[in-house]
Amino acid sequence: MPEIARRLTTILAADVAGYSRLAGADEEGTVSRLRALRQEVIDPVVVANGGRLVKTTGDGRLIEFRSVVDAVRCAVEVQSKIAVRNVDIAPDRRIEFRVGIHLGDVIVERDGDLMGDGVNIAARLEGIAEPGGICLSGAAYEQVRDKIAAEFIDLGDKNLKNIARRVRAYAIKVDRTTRTPNHQGFAPSPLRPASPPPRLSIVVLPFANIGGDPEQEYFVDGVTESLTTDLSLIAGSFVIARNTAFTYKGKPIDVKQIGRELNVRYVLEGSVQRGGDRIRVNAQLIDANTGAHLWAERFDKLRGDLFDMQDEITTRLARIVGIELVAAEGQRAERERPDNMDAVDLAMRGRAILNRPQSVANARSARALFEMALRLDDHSVDALVGIAESHIFEVRFFASTGRSEQISIAEAAIDKALTLAPNNANAHYVRAVVLQSMRMPERALEECELAIALDRNLPSAHAYAGFTKLMIGRGEETEPDVGEAIRLSPRDPALAPASASALATARAANRNGSRAAVVHRGASSGREAAAVGHKHGGARRLKSRCRRGRHRAASRRRHRSSRAAAPRNKAASPRDRYSRR
Repeated sequence: MPEIARRLTTILAADVAGYSRLAGADEEGTVSRLRALRQEVIDPVVVANGGRLVKTTGDGRLIEFRSVVDAVRCAVEVQSKIAVRNVDIAPDRRIEFRVGIHLGDVIVERDGDLMGDGVNIAARLEGIAEPGGICLSGAAYEQVRDKIAAEFIDLGDKNLKNIARRVRAYAIKVDRTTRTPNHQGFAPSPLRPASPPPRLSIVVLPFANIGGDPEQEYFVDGVTESLTTDLSLIAGSFVIARNTAFTYKGKPIDVKQIGRELNVRYVLEGSVQRGGDRIRVNAQLIDANTGAHLWAERFDKLRGDLFDMQDEITTRLARIVGIELVAAEGQRAERERPDNMDAVDLAMRGRAILNRPQSVANARSARALFEMALRLDDHSVDALVGIAESHIFEVRFFASTGRSEQISIAEAAIDKALTLAPNNANAHYVRAVVLQSMRMPERALEECELAIALDRNLPSAHAYAGFTKLMIGRGEETEPDVGEAIRLSPRDPALAPASASALATARAANRNGSRAAVVHRGASSGREAAAVGHKHGGARRLKSRCRRGRHRAASRRRHRSSRAAAPRNKAASPRDRYSRR
């Protein structure tokens, strides 16, 4: 009989209160809203607190944590954020979760599933929790009673279904938001945050319509909505829903008050102004705690197809704001917690360094921070991706003193990251770069395409897809991919030189009606990357190298033909074999 694996762990069970009723009233709408809650609130908070999704059960989830404190923090944060999102939703349409948490011994299956009384007790505790509430076992309570600043309510010993013994239960009092009617409808009341604002928490306020042109109003609102959607795709972000954000439309703005009311760290505001045949969009990112302006940008565009223009502006803004948010959070952690940074702080600081202009020094500085993050949390996906990216950077740019070793480290790190987060777009992009360095361009292209499917606004994936197509002889397809990367991030120092050279080479190949960009099968992808990435003359060197590759390939074909025609009754001497090469 095979040995049964067991371990002591923290189990969090959650499901939607009254899900059957909600689905019966509006099945598609309920499923859509539940999916949005998972993607925008639950999953990022679970990852940030080191949780592992064990399985989903319809509207429910079973999540494992290595620490009861992490599990409780995650539950409190999720319930508080969902309460904020429910402010403008009628009570009978609100999606509210019940959560049960237990510390106990479980059986671990080979596929990672968990079974046993430890799981069953968490599920039964969830069943006695109130909608929007959290219920803990006595074992879990003992681990957090002096470590979590929350109000606990002793519920006494409970008889739980199919559990042989009575279980001591405690409820956590979670701050709720209320709805207070006024003459215009419902408006959110001031909120008392249950916890400090989450990292990367932001509200996109309705952009101002300068000039008040009513024909432009839908475009202005569309910019706000699209930005809210695109920013919510950033891993670990918490973005206030547009329904709540639009309650501030047309009102005097006090960003500090908004930050307190919505429990967010950042506010994005802006304006749209039309003048003749041009439209100008201004945007500012503001620290909600201090009111300081962290970043500002202006876009001037010729008035054309408004939908295409809105898409271009919002995707570029979302990309830039994402980078600025990570940089601001890294600086905040260094300023506020220099001696007490956690794995998330360290990973954000490392990512902020990687977002700077590329250099070996930056790659190594970032890697040191990612390694520190992994020592604190070896399941940090952002740190694992950063480790892989920093190692493979040195390989691609000839700074590696141990190429094979660094490729192996990068491969192991990115494989683990994708095991933990299979839908992480940036991880798939980094895996593409690793595969290219391992001389597997076809597989690299598949990973790029998967990254783009997961995040259409990832310029590095678009650029690398175009570059990889150039490498495998599909140069005619390079320009659309690289062009999209430049459109998404036109001033990106990591993309500009390589993209320009790759475009020049692809266009030259297309003009000549040949596949001049095909690199012979044995060429090092690292060499080609360096040739394309060089600012001056990269395209000429790449074309020259490709011509040499074609000449060598043709020479090998002639050599094979001559060998096939030669008599075979006499064994060739070692010298003969060498000379034929």
